Amino acid sequence: MHPVVLIMRLLTPWPLAWLRGLGWGLGHVLFALAKSRRRTVQVNLRLCFPQLSDHQRWHMARRHFVRVAQSLLDRSWLWHGSEAQLRRRLQVQGELAPLAGESPVVILAPHFVGLDAGGIALSVLGHIPMASIYVRQRNAALDEWVRQGRSRSGKTRLYFRHQGVKQIVAGLRQGDKLYLLPDMDFGREESLFVPFYGVQAATVPSLSRFARLGRAQVLTVATRMTGQGYTVEVGTPWADFPTDKVEADTARMNQALEALIDTMPEQYYWVHKRFKTRPEGEPGVY
Repeated sequence: MHPVVLIMRLLTPWPLAWLRGLGWGLGHVLFALAKSRRRTVQVNLRLCFPQLSDHQRWHMARRHFVRVAQSLLDRSWLWHGSEAQLRRRLQVQGELAPLAGESPVVILAPHFVGLDAGGIALSVLGHIPMASIYVRQRNAALDEWVRQGRSRSGKTRLYFRHQGVKQIVAGLRQGDKLYLLPDMDFGREESLFVPFYGVQAATVPSLSRFARLGRAQVLTVATRMTGQGYTVEVGTPWADFPTDKVEADTARMNQALEALIDTMPEQYYWVHKRFKTRPEGEPGVY
């Protein structure tokens, strides 16, 4: 058993307050030692929140590292805890009816630190068969652990990104509920440049395309870390989406994303180089 997996299993029965306290300390250590990641976060915050002072962004970055560390440790009980433990710590808000029927749905699940909690809440507690696009981990033992954790309900279908989109579209047409995380920089070839906090960002148009090709509704699921665990906020289905204008649809997705981030900015995954790919002629920012 990989040492990380062993540690996570040992942490599973801990009271949440103890686990979050450990994450608080680990987050501060990571903030001090992970200099390259810290710089990435600081650049992202400077670009997205220019109205804040350097001091305010520094504190936001430090809080973000704490949230990232706490969410990593929370995988212990999310993936190994009992259903009773999950029910005490996961709360779902919003209407689940669109997810409970047979119609296909593409779920916009932004990269908040609690995104795995959202998937577990819907699949294990909500008994909703889910599908997601999976990227393999480099370490085989950790890869197996992550896949088993995300599939613990027995009702989760994992598509592998390198296998292409045909199987994903076919699954949607059969009624899949696709938990989609399209808010990362996947490079120039797969992306359109649309604004994200006023900065042109390489953005994959997969939300619009999967909704159109899969004839699916779209709604958001945002997972908020709280002192009691996580609140999973299920949005209402989007009206007039998708359209025949993929770029406009993708810009709308980023606008919806910004509105969610503004409610919990320190919980968004700022350690990712969201602006790594720049439009032709623009210098790099990292």
